[in-house]
Amino acid sequence: MIKVIYKGKTIEGAPGTRVKDLIKQAEGMDTPDILLAKVNGVLTDMAAQVNADAEIVPITFNDEEGKKTYWHSTSHIMAAAVKQLWPEVKVTIGPSIDEGFYYDFDREKPFAEEELAKIEEEMKKIIKENAPFIRKNISKAEAITMFKALGETYKVEIIDGIKEDIVSLYSIGAFTDLCRGPHLPASKKVKAVKLTKVAGAYWRGDEKNKMLQRIYGISFPTQELLDEYLNGIEEAKQRDHRKLGKELDLFSLHEEFGAGLVYWHPKGAMIRKEIEDFWRAEHLKRGYDLVVSPHLAKIDLWNTSGHTGFYKDSLFPVMTLDDNDYLVKPMNCPFHILIYNTSKKSYRDLPLRWAEIGTVYRYEKSGVLHGLMRVRGFSQDDAHIFMREDQLDEELGKLLEIIEYILGVFGFQSYEVYLSTRPEEYIGDIATWDKAETALKNSLEKAGLAYKVDAGGGAFYGPKIDIKIKDALNRVWQCSTVQVDFNLPERFNVNYTGSDGKEHRVIMVHRALLGSFERFFGVLIEHYKGAFPVWLAPVQVMVMPLTDRNNDYAKKIQNLLIDAGVRAKFDDNNEKIGAKIRTSTMQKVPYMIITGDIEVETNTISVRKRSGEEEKGVSAEAFVKMITEKIKKKEIAI
Repeated sequence: MIKVIYKGKTIEGAPGTRVKDLIKQAEGMDTPDILLAKVNGVLTDMAAQVNADAEIVPITFNDEEGKKTYWHSTSHIMAAAVKQLWPEVKVTIGPSIDEGFYYDFDREKPFAEEELAKIEEEMKKIIKENAPFIRKNISKAEAITMFKALGETYKVEIIDGIKEDIVSLYSIGAFTDLCRGPHLPASKKVKAVKLTKVAGAYWRGDEKNKMLQRIYGISFPTQELLDEYLNGIEEAKQRDHRKLGKELDLFSLHEEFGAGLVYWHPKGAMIRKEIEDFWRAEHLKRGYDLVVSPHLAKIDLWNTSGHTGFYKDSLFPVMTLDDNDYLVKPMNCPFHILIYNTSKKSYRDLPLRWAEIGTVYRYEKSGVLHGLMRVRGFSQDDAHIFMREDQLDEELGKLLEIIEYILGVFGFQSYEVYLSTRPEEYIGDIATWDKAETALKNSLEKAGLAYKVDAGGGAFYGPKIDIKIKDALNRVWQCSTVQVDFNLPERFNVNYTGSDGKEHRVIMVHRALLGSFERFFGVLIEHYKGAFPVWLAPVQVMVMPLTDRNNDYAKKIQNLLIDAGVRAKFDDNNEKIGAKIRTSTMQKVPYMIITGDIEVETNTISVRKRSGEEEKGVSAEAFVKMITEKIKKKEIAI
């Protein structure tokens, strides 16, 4: 008999007993919510046999591995449906993704949106049949022969690249796919499914290869969860920064003159100014100095930094000027090092904290460009701290404090935090890595930040902390990063003179709080649905006279606001007040001031919020005091 540990208790079973049966024995009943299990830490199908002592951990849809398996299995069901409807279609790959799944197909005629409903119906038939997922291990040679006979050339290409002699297949009904697994026990576990869109995708992501048809979808254990998800998708569409950016006249993109390059309109530029002013002021308070660096440099600099070797795919083409090769900068850090190395530094000079909102250029492939979220030219809120090793703990603590504070001012209170540790390939010595990782870990724990360890996820030049913010729809966005770098100080010989009179290598920390200003702005637009807090709103107050005879009084109110530092505009369009209110509400102006005969007579104003709340008979001075306090305190609510 074998011994199995399950939820802290030990049971016995015969060798070869299925995972499903062992769990049923331990639970004392059927457990339909359990989709798969970890057997001694390895994700395993419920039908797999256990032949030795083991610990079994159940996995449900609520677990990340459960969701991924659920969605991956649904992609197989979709592929089976497509093959039943169009047997001539060739299948490629169908993984789970962050939200749902996709499958890529080679079909001469692109799938039409209306055909998605047809595929969904076929999937529902397969689900209703409760077809089991059956695993089979065969030799690589057998698999190649089988898929060649089926005409599945993409599968043959994938198998050719597999090193192992044995490969695994999964069948559901008449459809068999090459797959490592694991999978759901059977198709009926999928209770609700929706195919969301179809798009083109190059085979293996290489634009030199054939364009395939990619169908995306999502599935859930209940219809209620699917409805909630689809409602969220609809809300996300309403918050789309590209849609709101156009409606609110914030920015534009002009692909005909260069894809991935952002044009900030006056309103968007005003918001950016407020962000930059706040950012600079907070850094100056905390002992940072500001620097400004060029937009390009001779290629020699990037050879020394390693960018031409490690990041060559992200660099813009070389330009030749006066027989010298130049590159536009992909990062700011080498420039800051050049400034540091212009003079000798003593241990007493450290730490040096240098910050820059520096515009960088990275050649992203056209297929991944997405509004403000993925661009080719962007401004990064960069800073580099040059310090002694004994200063690392204190500096990391200060970094996490400023990150939490600044993100909190913008309304972000919830994060996912990751500590990325030493990868297999790295530079520097293990002792230094261990010190840096320990310092990062201690700083997170002192700050009270829950975090996950991304083992081996550090950069080759040092460990890091990544902080991902959650927006109003609970979506996650990579934002702040803190990286300890052993690479550049070594490459550029960045030193300081110690108290012993000898040269010592500096510890260099890279950090960004907001990341790309463009992407952060896009996240802000979607987070607030374009209704920015009053301190960020490009127009904070719109003053509206009821009639022309009230213009002089309205102008007086506007000037009072402007003198107090409030961004107030005057709406003198020849329209009825209702139309003026609708326009300002659609433009998401926080406050509207309406002046009519009564307001002129009583020397007051009527105040309307963009939410529709109104208050009449308000003292202009009281309103100015209230709004300036909100702006000063950077309050989120209006």
